[in-house]
Amino acid sequence: MTRLGALAVVVTLLVGAAGCAPRSGGGDAGQDPFSDAALRHGLPLLPSPEVTLQPDVVVVGGGGDSIRSVTADGLTWRIDPEADRADELAPGKVMFVTGRSVGRVLDVRRADQDLAVTVGPVDVTEVIRDGTLARQGMSLDAPVAYPAGEPFWADPAEDGGTGGGLTVPPGRFGRSTPATGAIRPATAGQPATPDHPAAKRPDRPPPIRGGGGVETRSGRYAVFASCCTDGVGAHFRYADGGTALTGTVTLTFNRPSADFHLELRGGSVDRAELEITGGFGIKVDVKAGTESGRNIEAEFPVGAEFSFPIAQVLGVPITFTIGQSLRISSAFGAKLGTVEGSGEFSLASSLGYGYANGSFGPRVSIEFARKKSLVNSLTGVPVGVMGMLLEHRVKFTVGFSALVLSAGVYFELATRYGMTIGSALGAPYALCRGVGLGITARFGIGYTILEPVAKAINRFLSLFDLPSIKTSGGIGRSAKVYANEEVIPDVATCGRAPS
Repeated sequence: MTRLGALAVVVTLLVGAAGCAPRSGGGDAGQDPFSDAALRHGLPLLPSPEVTLQPDVVVVGGGGDSIRSVTADGLTWRIDPEADRADELAPGKVMFVTGRSVGRVLDVRRADQDLAVTVGPVDVTEVIRDGTLARQGMSLDAPVAYPAGEPFWADPAEDGGTGGGLTVPPGRFGRSTPATGAIRPATAGQPATPDHPAAKRPDRPPPIRGGGGVETRSGRYAVFASCCTDGVGAHFRYADGGTALTGTVTLTFNRPSADFHLELRGGSVDRAELEITGGFGIKVDVKAGTESGRNIEAEFPVGAEFSFPIAQVLGVPITFTIGQSLRISSAFGAKLGTVEGSGEFSLASSLGYGYANGSFGPRVSIEFARKKSLVNSLTGVPVGVMGMLLEHRVKFTVGFSALVLSAGVYFELATRYGMTIGSALGAPYALCRGVGLGITARFGIGYTILEPVAKAINRFLSLFDLPSIKTSGGIGRSAKVYANEEVIPDVATCGRAPS
């Protein structure tokens, strides 16, 4: 990555028309990003002659002090209706209260003593029209954990499918406190719902300083998210209908740091770079079994992110965040059986990409080596073929907003582990073991949302005839980093490993 200065810290937002600079949001200059107020809701955007936003951005005054609550799903913010410029918020505008509360306004209304604003995702270029934003040497050693709490989009489907929130338990949209609006009566197979999106839902819990770990839940999956002593990972547990699963997936690293650069001109990206160094590896440990032959399939975000607040530079609040998501799928070929295995691999010294002149290029310095063989570790009691597919995605983002609505310069590493153990076709006394390992990088400028999450959010929004959201915004690409398969014994009757 290009070095941008001897002090390794440069942040500049250059925009032509000073007349579009945001009005003052109060005397928050120099606010400590680790103060209680800043940690809870983020830092405000401060006025600067060097900063101009897109014309439909409304900078609400008061920063985090104007925010009274936010729902766990991140969609509805209750703010002080007397805050500067709060009266300018309207559907179609972009709300900017703090660096963690940025979004396209979908609905705004009075709710008790608050102004309730429901937002959707927004691309970086929809916030900043022109400018250069860069930072080097960001140390990722003092994380703040942000648990999501009980967002309705966290639940996979009841049948173990990829979900989309279609089986949200009755009352999920209106839990925690009484709704402020009338309640629509339930129809067959559907929960009762409030008649507007400002009705109270579970609030997002406070952040946790020091990183470590956060216990979360996605439907019947208990997930413990951890970061950042020696990596970022997720430990998951599942037990239902005679099928049980436990495991841990980790992207390992050692004292990582990050550099990024973003140039915007006329609402388009001219150049972008993101590089994270720290010596990366991957690790998996999983055990699954069934007494009923019940297979499981789910895809969901881990309900916690780890954030590294960056102090305001020229008034711009930006944050480096690490988020995770999981995809879990079983292929049990019998009603009774178990499979377990573990493996570890070194991967790369750095992860990142560059974008210039309309083209992307991944920058992943591969140093792949096997530390512990996954295929050799596979054991179990297969009465037939037992198969598992795990996908662990780790996403690094430098930008605005939070959790599933985060937007900015991002790099996501998706690692897929496929495992099978069982009898060879036509040779019931030959035990076959197979492993497929695939690693893909996805990167870009903007936002991406898991399809099941977007479906859940859109189902909620459709209850109130609000515009649906898209699964992505901005520009991005993907690239294969590594792919391999191993089968023991290497005979035709054992077939191929799962991909």
